[in-house]
Amino acid sequence: MLNHYDIIIIGTGSGGSTIAYKLAPTGKKILILERGGFIPKEKENWDPHEVVTNGRYRPKEDWYDSDDKAFKPFIHYNVGGNSKMYGAALFRFRESDFKEVRHYGGISPAWPFGYDTLETYYEQAEKLYSVHGKRGVDPSEPYAYSEYPQPALPYEPLIKDLEKKLKQIGLRPFPLPMGVKLPQDYTQTEAPVILENFDGFPDPTDSKADGQVSALRPALKNRNVTLMTHAYVERLVTDDSGEKIVEVITIVNGERIKFSADLFFVACGAVNSAALFLRSANENHPNGLANSSDQVGRNLMLHHNGCLVAFTKKKNDCVFQKSLGLADFYHKSHDSEFPLGEIQLMGRNDPDTITWLAENLFPEKTYAELKEMTIDFWLTSEDLPSPENRVTLKNDGSIKISYKKTNYTAYEKLKGRLKQIFVRLGDIDSDYKDTQWNGYDLDVSGMSHQNGTLRFGTDPKTSVLDLNCKTHDLGNLYVVDASFFPSCGAFNPALTIAANALRVGDYIINDVLKLNDVQERSVEAILAG
Repeated sequence: MLNHYDIIIIGTGSGGSTIAYKLAPTGKKILILERGGFIPKEKENWDPHEVVTNGRYRPKEDWYDSDDKAFKPFIHYNVGGNSKMYGAALFRFRESDFKEVRHYGGISPAWPFGYDTLETYYEQAEKLYSVHGKRGVDPSEPYAYSEYPQPALPYEPLIKDLEKKLKQIGLRPFPLPMGVKLPQDYTQTEAPVILENFDGFPDPTDSKADGQVSALRPALKNRNVTLMTHAYVERLVTDDSGEKIVEVITIVNGERIKFSADLFFVACGAVNSAALFLRSANENHPNGLANSSDQVGRNLMLHHNGCLVAFTKKKNDCVFQKSLGLADFYHKSHDSEFPLGEIQLMGRNDPDTITWLAENLFPEKTYAELKEMTIDFWLTSEDLPSPENRVTLKNDGSIKISYKKTNYTAYEKLKGRLKQIFVRLGDIDSDYKDTQWNGYDLDVSGMSHQNGTLRFGTDPKTSVLDLNCKTHDLGNLYVVDASFFPSCGAFNPALTIAANALRVGDYIINDVLKLNDVQERSVEAILAG
């Protein structure tokens, strides 16, 4: 058949791009389907009003909440997926994140394997995504058998001074592990790249180590790999027995086309992957594909994420502020027996957001004045799985998200801890005294760090995927985005998604395709950077 492939990969975010990179050296005929196109390299890439306020690169799509109220999800359909817009803070999950942990909101369940299973893949993923960082500084960090591939990004003067004062009050700040590939990392004969607009922005310099730049682009150098853009996968079709997928029905620029394959990998993002399984219901799978457990779409987790902006008397002239983190309260705090989460500096907020946050605090000040007095923080606490937090489809096929916050007490306490830190900083530096605060919390429309809708496990009655991320119910269908997470810790999931895709790729190469020699060459290529 003209449209037959050995492998079809659906989605090009961190999971889809990384599995493509891993499987490309097998020589198998691979088709990658991406519902969006390439984000053009244009001046608007770094225009805050266009990107943030107008949502230039976001889809004009409505999802619905539990009350059937429409909202615009903060997601992106394009080559590279949401990784094109992410902040590229690439953390390993902590050893405790793989274990059962008690929280204010209940229990974070254990994973079916421990941190040790992913450690070597974290190392490979850090090299693939050119992570800059420093071991031995973050008090919560897990063990690692190698240093970061690149040294930590240097602190600008304000951040260096802030780090010093945080240490003075007994905290242990650390350089954020950042996925960027800069010319100045490896040569002195090219102009350096100076990063500025970063979190939430596409990077026309291709210095951000996103899925497309780091993994998909090298995968596509192999002649056996084909990328098809503007290709929306409408449904997956099983054989008559319902035991395996035989083809995908895809709308390509308005035309419905069928593609068949031997192996299928879904990486559409936790919400859209679950929606695809539900859309693909048939006589053998009346409640959606791989849904004999009734778990498809359930246990959606989003992290509790938000921004707190400190309005201080300290002059902030940072260009790339996203460089420092605090995890002193990740496992507990002096006033909390339960985990709170982590705090990090984020990229500078856009003018529209800052003037909005300051309109009641400093209505007379211009954005230029406000920018010099603001320090922007991003806070993350763990969301816990709940079977009632789920993805379903409305009668017309549109996506419905039923979601209630869990463990929000931890997030509120974390905000309080940050404010307390600045009270103590004010005791040693008058420029931090009487700091004013404002910020915003992401609601369900933020869709931040979505995960958990197709959880993996050893019991087909309580999970959708097995330990190799293959569906229990179908013999050739795998999922390699964050849908497989049974819990989500309180760190960005991107590195864990990539590490798991490399792990699943090893299984496919060694145990399914039985191509051990390709596995050896693939790992060498990754380690060589």
